[in-house]
Amino acid sequence: MNGDDEAVAASADPSLPLDWRFSQVFGERSAGEEVQEAGVSSAVDIISAIEFDHSGDHLATGDRGGRVVLFERTDAKNSSGARRDLEETDYPLRHPEFRYKTEFQSHDPEFDYLKSLEIEEKINKIRWCQTANGALFLLSTNDKTIKFWKVQDKKIKKICDINSDPSRAVGNGTIATSVNGGVPEANNSFIPGGISSLRLPVVVTSHESSPVARCRRVYSHAHDYHINSISNNSDGETFISADDLRINLWNLEISNQSFNIVDVKPAKMEDLSEVITSAEFHPTHCNMLAYSSSKGSIRLIDLRQSALCDSHSKLFEEPEAAGPKSFFTEIIASVSDIKFAKEGRYLLSRDYMTLKLWDINMDSGPVATFQVHEYLKPKLCDLYENDSIFDKFECCISGNGLRAATGSYSNLFRVFGVSPGSTETATLEASRNPTRRHIPIPSRPSRALSSITRVVSRGSESSGVDGNSNALDYTTKLLHLAWHPNENSIACAAANSLYMYYA
Repeated sequence: MNGDDEAVAASADPSLPLDWRFSQVFGERSAGEEVQEAGVSSAVDIISAIEFDHSGDHLATGDRGGRVVLFERTDAKNSSGARRDLEETDYPLRHPEFRYKTEFQSHDPEFDYLKSLEIEEKINKIRWCQTANGALFLLSTNDKTIKFWKVQDKKIKKICDINSDPSRAVGNGTIATSVNGGVPEANNSFIPGGISSLRLPVVVTSHESSPVARCRRVYSHAHDYHINSISNNSDGETFISADDLRINLWNLEISNQSFNIVDVKPAKMEDLSEVITSAEFHPTHCNMLAYSSSKGSIRLIDLRQSALCDSHSKLFEEPEAAGPKSFFTEIIASVSDIKFAKEGRYLLSRDYMTLKLWDINMDSGPVATFQVHEYLKPKLCDLYENDSIFDKFECCISGNGLRAATGSYSNLFRVFGVSPGSTETATLEASRNPTRRHIPIPSRPSRALSSITRVVSRGSESSGVDGNSNALDYTTKLLHLAWHPNENSIACAAANSLYMYYA
C-alpha cells in the first residue's frame, strides 16, 4: 500500500493515525532571513492570532502591526453540493487551497494619557460572526479596544475613456485631443462655428469586484486590564470579552454599554491570588460559558443563575499531586487557553506542561492528560530567567472531536488522538516538510496516579531534543494554531509565516 492509499484509509477510518502533509505557506521567509523580536525591530509582521470561520471557507490572521489578513478557500468555491459530495467520494483527500482575499488595518497604536500607558496595536484575538447578505463579519481586539468589522465585495466603478474625435470637435472653444491614455489635452485653437460634438466621461460599474472592509462598531473603555479573550455567543447577538479580572457581556448592536458578569477583583489588591487567563462561550448553550485561571482551574458558569456570576456551577481542577511544591508549580499550572469541542460536551485546556481534556459532566478530574513539555521540567530555572515559562500556547480540537493539537518550541506542534483508546501522537514542524526534523515519537499509554480509572496520561518521555537529536530552540515558538471546523486541516503561525497542513 502506497502513501496515498494509506492516507485514504486513514480518512475513511477515523481511528487510524493521520498522515499529515504540507498544503500551503504564506509569507515564508527566505533562507537566512530572520524576523527581529519586538524592541529590537518593529516585528509588525509576526502573526498573533489565527481563526477559521464556521464554514471553514475563510481564514483570518492578525499580526503585531494591528493588521487583519483574510484568506478564502478556492478549491471548493465553484462546486455545487451534489457534485462536491460525489468528488469527495472518489477523491476524499482533495488538496485544500486558500488564496489571499484582502487585508485591512484593524488597530493603530494609542496612548492612554490618564495612565501614561502606551497601547500597542497587536491583535490579541479574532472571532468570526454570522454572515449576512454575502458579507463577512468579524471581531478583532487589541489590549483595550474591540472592533466589529464588515467585509463585503463591492463592484468596481470606472471612468470610461474620453475619446473625442478632434477632427469633428470644433467650435468657439478649445479642441480636445486625446493623449496619455484618454486624458484630454487642451488645444488653444479657437475655431468659429460652435461645437459639433462633445463627449464627457461617464462612470460605469464593471463586472469586477473588490473586497472592502468597514468598521461597523468600536467597543472601548470597558477594560482596565489587558483583554485576553473574546468569544461569540451561539445566539448570534452577544459576545464576551475578558481581561485579567473581569468578564464583560456585550450586544453586537450596542457599543457604548456592556454588563460585567464576572469580577474576581478583591477589595484589596494585595489579596489577589489568581487572574482570568481565557474565556469561551459554550458552542450550543447560550447561557453557559467557561473561564480559566492562573491557578489551573476552569469554572463553568450559568448566566441564568444571577446577573453577576460570582459563583460557578462547576469547578474543574486536577487533584493536588502528593509531594513537595516548587516555586514553579503555580506558574506552570496556569491555563493559557481553553476550547470547547464542537458538540460542547468536552473542553480542552492547555497549560505550560500539558494538554488536558475535560468532560463537563465530570468535574472530578480530566478525562485525559497529554504530556507536551515533560522534558522541560529540569530546565524550569532557565526558562524562568528568559521568561519563556510565561509563553502562552494555544490549543485546538478537530471538528469531529477525535484529535487535538497544540504548539511547542522549535516551531513544532503536537497532534494527539483524544478519543477513548487512541494512542495517536505526532510531532510536526512548521515547514514545507513537516517531518523533516522530527519523526513521530511513539506514545506509551500509562495509568495516571488517580482514582479516576478513565484518566490516561500520554506523551513523550524524551529529553529536550527532537527525533533526530536536534536541540530545541526556545526562541522560535509556535503559539497560535487553528483546526478547520469540518476537515483534518491545521493552520499554524511560525513568526510571520502561515503554514497549512492536511491529512
